[in-house]
Amino acid sequence: MTEIRTVITGLGIVSPIGTGVEAFWNAAVKGTCGVRPLTCIDTTDFKTKTGGEVRDFDAAAYIAPEKIKTMGRSSQFAIAAAKMAVSQAGIEFTKENPYRVAVCIGTTMGEPQILEQGIKAKYTASSADAIPADLPRQYPCAVIPANVAREFGVRGPSVIIPTACAAGNYAIGYACDLIKLGRADVVIAGGSDPFSSIAFTGFNRLLATTDTVPRPFSKNRDGMAVSEGAGVLIIENMEHAKKRGANILAEILGYGIACDAYKMTIPDPSGSGGIRAMRQALRNASITPDAVDYINAHGTGTKENDKVETLIAKDVLGERVKSIAMSSTKSMIGHTMGAASAIEACACVLMLMHGIMLPTINYEEPDPECDIDCVPNSPREVNLNIVVSNAYAFAGNCSSLVLAKFTGS
Repeated sequence: MTEIRTVITGLGIVSPIGTGVEAFWNAAVKGTCGVRPLTCIDTTDFKTKTGGEVRDFDAAAYIAPEKIKTMGRSSQFAIAAAKMAVSQAGIEFTKENPYRVAVCIGTTMGEPQILEQGIKAKYTASSADAIPADLPRQYPCAVIPANVAREFGVRGPSVIIPTACAAGNYAIGYACDLIKLGRADVVIAGGSDPFSSIAFTGFNRLLATTDTVPRPFSKNRDGMAVSEGAGVLIIENMEHAKKRGANILAEILGYGIACDAYKMTIPDPSGSGGIRAMRQALRNASITPDAVDYINAHGTGTKENDKVETLIAKDVLGERVKSIAMSSTKSMIGHTMGAASAIEACACVLMLMHGIMLPTINYEEPDPECDIDCVPNSPREVNLNIVVSNAYAFAGNCSSLVLAKFTGS
């Protein structure tokens, strides 16, 4: 039986450093920091005053006004990123079998701003009748892929994967499974999460947030930055993409997932889940650690995450870890929750295409426990063929994705 290969033909990004692939890439190569004083919520009672807001997003540029009123910001982000990806992929769904096109979106919070609106309405009014009747149906996280599917008129599987901050990788991996199992020809896959008071309050209470900017792998790092955004990829059966004359951007060689089952908010100090996920991803991709050119780190900027992620890389790569760069996109965009690894997958595709490693910005002081090449502060031009993107999450969810430059064969 001929092996089914999965390829990427389109990208869409909504991020704190730019909406659109070109805007994001240009800002990322310059090492732009999108973590700034917050304007979307009142931070008076919080130690942390900064976060990653998407400030250039105009929903009306992507969605009809009457539809905007029927959905939350997460769905709006997802649709916008999907439209960018579909446009780049040059795919016309009117010419596709709608039952062979799936949607798979990852998230952490779903549509939290809808919940916040409902709570505010209830407790500032005389009765529950003050809550708009259409608000409850905008809240369940499954509405996000449903809204994307409805926007494009596609009727294949519509799936939400809420595995927190690893959800984007999980969604991409599931998309590959759908294609390899012959259940879809095309999948609109990625992750989306809006900024919310719930998440901001929660991470502040966990004492996990920085009050300035994230400094992944730097000894003086003091936490992550709550952020928002979306990343969407068009993933196709390679033969399907070639048949329609698509421009293939990169190939997905494999993925791995695991759970360390340690604690809800802290990774296993031994890195067991991340090690299993990365080893599984390499096996699934049929490559050895020697083939890896670069790692896009989860790299949140918290003490525990960065230390454990360094241990994971050392365990899987051995001595090769000294010659493999591992940088953090979150140093620029903050932690976009369920969108994080989807945006990072898009970033990895762009790095493969342009031959540039994005930097870990805000890096100030070497940490003996994070003794890796984190591409500090400046991008680096280098030929990349195979990259790994890691993502870890609450409850011990761990994932690794292996992407490769597409050679045409």
